[in-house]
Amino acid sequence: MTYRVEVDPDVCISSGMCVSEAPDLFRFDSDDIAEVIPDGPALPDAALLRLARTCPSGALQVFDGDAKIDVF
Repeated sequence: MTYRVEVDPDVCISSGMCVSEAPDLFRFDSDDIAEVIPDGPALPDAALLRLARTCPSGALQVFDGDAKIDVF
């Protein structure tokens, strides 16, 4: 199963790292909070984990099915 990612909007600080690293998967909403683009391309699991680990606020959450993965 491929991992999926979600953005916790209450934690996001709008650093833009995810948007700049994966612009086909992330964008800013009208409040400048990162969000996952619906129907965006799937990234390799390792890429999702790397993005989540480098998010300065920890807003990116990675899931394997319904189970949240501890990225650290």
